[in-house]
Amino acid sequence: MTKAKSHSVAGSIDPNKNGLHHHHQDGNDVVFDPSSMSLGDDSKSGVPRSPATANLSRKKATPPQPAKKLVIKFVKAKPTMPTNFEEETWAKLKSAINAIFLKQPDSCDLEKLYQDVNNLCLHKLGGSLYQRIEKECEEHISAALRSLVGQSPDLVVFLSLVEKCWQDLCDQMLMIRSIALYLDRTYVKQTPNVRSLWDMGLQLFRKHLSLAPEVDHKTVTGLLRMIESERLGEAVDRTLINHLLQMFTALGIYSGSFEKPFLECTSEFYAAEGTKYMQQYDVPDYLKHVETRLHEEHERCLLYLGDLTRKPLIATVERQLLERHIHAILDKGFMMLMDGHRIEDLQRMYSLFSRVNSLEPLRQAVSSYIRRTGQGIVMDEEKDKDMVPSLLEFKASLDSIWEESFSKNEGFCNHIRDAFEHLINIRQNQPAELIAKFLDEKLRAGNKGTSEEELEGTLDKVLVLFRFIQGKDVFEAFYKKDLAKRLLLGKSASIDAEKSMISKLKTECGSQFTNKLEGMFKDIELSKEINESFKQSSQARTKLPSGIEMSVHVLTTGYWPTYPPMVVRLPHELNVYQDIFKEFYLSKYSGRRLMWQNSLGHCVLKADFTKGKKELAVSLFQTVVLMLFNDAEKLSFQDIKDSTAIEDKELRRTLQSLACGKVRVLQKLPKGREVEDDDSFVFNEGFSAPLYRIKVHALVMFF
Repeated sequence: MTKAKSHSVAGSIDPNKNGLHHHHQDGNDVVFDPSSMSLGDDSKSGVPRSPATANLSRKKATPPQPAKKLVIKFVKAKPTMPTNFEEETWAKLKSAINAIFLKQPDSCDLEKLYQDVNNLCLHKLGGSLYQRIEKECEEHISAALRSLVGQSPDLVVFLSLVEKCWQDLCDQMLMIRSIALYLDRTYVKQTPNVRSLWDMGLQLFRKHLSLAPEVDHKTVTGLLRMIESERLGEAVDRTLINHLLQMFTALGIYSGSFEKPFLECTSEFYAAEGTKYMQQYDVPDYLKHVETRLHEEHERCLLYLGDLTRKPLIATVERQLLERHIHAILDKGFMMLMDGHRIEDLQRMYSLFSRVNSLEPLRQAVSSYIRRTGQGIVMDEEKDKDMVPSLLEFKASLDSIWEESFSKNEGFCNHIRDAFEHLINIRQNQPAELIAKFLDEKLRAGNKGTSEEELEGTLDKVLVLFRFIQGKDVFEAFYKKDLAKRLLLGKSASIDAEKSMISKLKTECGSQFTNKLEGMFKDIELSKEINESFKQSSQARTKLPSGIEMSVHVLTTGYWPTYPPMVVRLPHELNVYQDIFKEFYLSKYSGRRLMWQNSLGHCVLKADFTKGKKELAVSLFQTVVLMLFNDAEKLSFQDIKDSTAIEDKELRRTLQSLACGKVRVLQKLPKGREVEDDDSFVFNEGFSAPLYRIKVHALVMFF
């Protein structure tokens, strides 16, 4: 508390000025105008009237006179300081400070000590008091730190002593500051370059810690040993570490004294561990270990390390456990992870590699893997039949990894696309042909257990492969040939699926690519109308031979594949049918020319065998040969050739399919797999088969 200050008052009359001036000690005057004041008789209130008051009262009654000013000045009275006041007061304060440092009781009341500090400051003795307190604190702090020299060789015990010393200092400085709070708020605040009592205590502790290098070194070494022990799985006193690191931070020496050697030790520790574990662990386990270590170090930062240490610490761990081993990790385990479709492990690899900006080596590894693995699929000619399914499975696996493990990274998508395009075109046109064949299998009737949705999904997947092939014209040629076969033989599994595929190809390559394919569908639909119209025509009702049904596909030459002309001498009944249809068609579409494609014809014949009747699904050439045996029991190769006029090689293949294949409706004499010029053939009346309708496969189809 501040004592009340005594004042003396002096009054003076200024004849040149009107009013009463009241002068404060700050130099400002308060002016009173007597003409505006009403002064009563103080005697009524029982207050003795002073001469000045009486005089003012009398002036009130006198006639108006020129106004005058009364100036009142406050003069600060200088208090006197008792003899030896400073020394006696400091003696009490010194005793109290010693008691605080020595943890002894002191008889002096803390409030009285606080008042003594106030009095010294009021008498301008704050600077001397500050220096005396600083000197006294330095002696005790120096002694406390010197006492730690040569203490326990057990580093944990030693660190506990350092922590105790630091905690004592904090408690002691807080008590001293509470006594000398007025000094902190006046002298320290008003004087530049003077530390607060708390900061002064920290500065003294820092100074004498640096003068005791053994204490400083043992403290840092002990902390580093404890952290290393924790990394090795031992339990340590984290609270002790936390308090000591807070001490370093408060002293402002955390970065220089602790963080730098700590990061160096961390680098050495993880460099050795990374080399050791890369040799002992497989890649998935090593990556899990790295992930665990990074999590542990992050937790360590939260528990006792400084916030600013987290970034360089994590960077050190990443550098020693990841960056140094990027290529070794990829060489040792990447292919194994890809082959095993290890989504989680690949995701962990991607996540860790991205932390150290090493995604480019990972992208290159993905590209190399695709080329190497895909080459094994594409270049194995013995497995051509399985090439497309294998490529589809491979691409689906890559897409899954890209989405789930590589976070749909665009750079990885580009590498996968480029690598896949490279591998699928290694064998030039072969993949294009095989993709067309694969589609033919899927779109052809007979795929049991496949729903419309599954078929549509398969088409979409195959379209992905189609995008990669460079020989799209080769694909078009094979696809058109197979489509023609499906349409002409009525073997399409779904016309909707066929049209859907054409639509997809049109979207990918434009209308010019699919013009001919769409034209083929139009021809089939128009042919249905023509056949219906033909059946209703007068020519069909009056001229067609009985016992024969014929359906004709009228094909536009430019739309369909080019087929080589094949000469054949048809039986009379078929010739009649062809002539009647030609007459009908040309009468309806004048100016057009019909050219019969004998190689595309197919028939269903009814045959009588000893063991029962059968229907034989055969080609037109097979039909012509078989119908010869309606009029003869045995025919030589030359007889058949002369009667049918079929080209030599084609006739031999036809006879082989009828007499040497699985379905032998003819018998060759003598037996053998090849057809010779002097061979003869007879109708196999003893032929039998479990099915009523039997497909007799030709050795070579012209579709």
